[in-house]
Amino acid sequence: MKTSLTIAGSDPSGWAGVQADLGAFAAFGVRGLSAITALTAQNGVRVKATLVTPAAFLTRQVAVLMEEFNINSVKVGMTGSSANVAAIGRLLRKKGLPNCVLDPVFRSTSGYPLLDKAGVAAIRRILPLAAVVTPNLAEAATLTGLKVRDVEEMELAASVIHSYGPAFVLVKGGHLKGAAVDVLYDGRGYNYFEAGRLRGGVPALHGTGCILSAAIAAGLAKGAPVEKAVMDAKAHINRVIEERGR
Repeated sequence: MKTSLTIAGSDPSGWAGVQADLGAFAAFGVRGLSAITALTAQNGVRVKATLVTPAAFLTRQVAVLMEEFNINSVKVGMTGSSANVAAIGRLLRKKGLPNCVLDPVFRSTSGYPLLDKAGVAAIRRILPLAAVVTPNLAEAATLTGLKVRDVEEMELAASVIHSYGPAFVLVKGGHLKGAAVDVLYDGRGYNYFEAGRLRGGVPALHGTGCILSAAIAAGLAKGAPVEKAVMDAKAHINRVIEERGR
């Protein structure tokens, strides 16, 4: 069995974060490991508080896992602090962790800030270490300083983020007005994926980005090319969204 590691925050509601990531890994038949970047006090509607893990302890979590497991892919979600981002960068560089899927979480679905400006700048510095970066519209705008409101602007944002160094950029369009589409860019051309329309209230929205990025990481762990991993992950998250909307 292949192994994927999620480095992310804990969501006690189970909708998002490490808990959602582990569920996505299991759905793809991949053994899931986790390193916690932050504890959160939240439910399906809002985040009330966070408690960030010290960077040294985050590093210990990953190091001890690597003593026992061969890690085939890594999903990075909520990081919590610039110090944690820097620690993750060191782990990716020095430990040779493969197939990193970076989901740049800056705010919760309900609007609670989860990373400060220094942390955002630190995320930009580790983008060259990512196989795939998966920002939503707001995250793409934060990373680039551009307005990202339609498919054309998503394409531009994807090209700018790609210039920062990651191999692939997937800009998620679930919050687009009108038809929802995700845009994947590899530096040569664009692929387009239909995005499940988010509905049913905040719990239906909450955690879908976590699940998508974890599903991509699971596909990469099993040896799928990025395009195939994204296609399979999209099919999975569309099913999840449909089930939540019932």
